[in-house]
Amino acid sequence: MSARAVIKGLLTFVAPPRLYCHSTGGSNSARYCYSVFLRHLIRVHAAVGRAPLGVLAELGPGDSLGIGLAALIAGAERYFAFDVRPFSNPAYNLRIFDELVELFRARQPVPSQSEIVEIKPAIQDESFPSRILTNEHLEQALRSQRIRALRDALEEPGAGDHRPISYVAPWFDAALVRERTIDWIFSQAVMEHVDDLQFVYESCNKWLKPGGVMSHQIDFRSHGTASSWVGHRTYSDTVWRLVRGARPYLINRQPLSEHRKLLGEIGLNLVEQDIVTANPTIGRARLADRFSSWSDEDLSSAGAFIVYQKETA
Repeated sequence: MSARAVIKGLLTFVAPPRLYCHSTGGSNSARYCYSVFLRHLIRVHAAVGRAPLGVLAELGPGDSLGIGLAALIAGAERYFAFDVRPFSNPAYNLRIFDELVELFRARQPVPSQSEIVEIKPAIQDESFPSRILTNEHLEQALRSQRIRALRDALEEPGAGDHRPISYVAPWFDAALVRERTIDWIFSQAVMEHVDDLQFVYESCNKWLKPGGVMSHQIDFRSHGTASSWVGHRTYSDTVWRLVRGARPYLINRQPLSEHRKLLGEIGLNLVEQDIVTANPTIGRARLADRFSSWSDEDLSSAGAFIVYQKETA
């Protein structure tokens, strides 16, 4: 057991939330957001044979709406962003939007792992995906009038049927989106933090149009709660409650197989998975009871990129 992790958790019961509900990191950089969006786009296009740039929803955008803004700049029609808390910073959003526009105008290559450490999902070719986002397509998407309208909408994101950007935080209501209206739902290092995976995945299934797509990059590591990347699996449920403390979220400690089971039960089809494996470093005998019977695949999965699609009929 990590005494430091338990102490940090206990302190959240007495410390003000501003001390432990801090920024999420990552999406405060335009180049990070650009890289993540294009990586998802390239992998989804390869998996389903098209770029679903219609109505999009992102789960857990974090410090900015940058990944969704990249999708809008690239030609998406509308973007919903849902988060557990209002992390998004309006000043970041406007700065990142302007920087993203210039990245797309220049058809910049996809920023690599040498620039952004551990950026995922992996792609084979980091040149700008001009076969997906053609010059003809981008000329329309980057029209000055369209970019101005998006930027104006960004200054006051909210709810409403006719707004291109809808940001809802906190979000706990699936009814905020009409059923069968979303073309693509995505997340980046978010689904490992979701407590009620079944509710979120069922909500996504309701929102997706027939043929709609979901792509999620999931990180199964300990997120600083232990010295080893699998150390969080040595904690009993009682110890884990102390480690989490009063935080509104931490990590859910669910394996890849649980995500696949829930998505399969609601009828979505797995069309691609890319599993990042690592040596578990801790033997089964040291794992808490709930983890000791996991499959070898679950124990060695440090991360995964998964793409699911809804039936067309």
